[in-house]
Amino acid sequence: MCLGIPGRVTQIQEQEAGLVMGKVSFGGVEREVCLSYTPEVKVGDYVLVHVGFALNVIDEQAAQEILIDLSRLAELGGLDGELPTTPQSGEEP
Repeated sequence: MCLGIPGRVTQIQEQEAGLVMGKVSFGGVEREVCLSYTPEVKVGDYVLVHVGFALNVIDEQAAQEILIDLSRLAELGGLDGELPTTPQSGEEP
């Protein structure tokens, strides 16, 4: 399973040999991302990024829903190494 994080494209530039790179904002933090797998992307679009590669262009509503879900996971402690678990029968919560 991979975890893709949504971000908004703020800049696009074509590198040597046709490689398309860009700046993507993740809540105000910008990172350089390879956009070659999403040739249709435009500045202002949201993309789903995994290990520095934009894999899909997504709409803003989908991006916001994913960010809300990730925020809820973080609140439950599911993003710092351990996923929340439910007690087994007979165990105390």
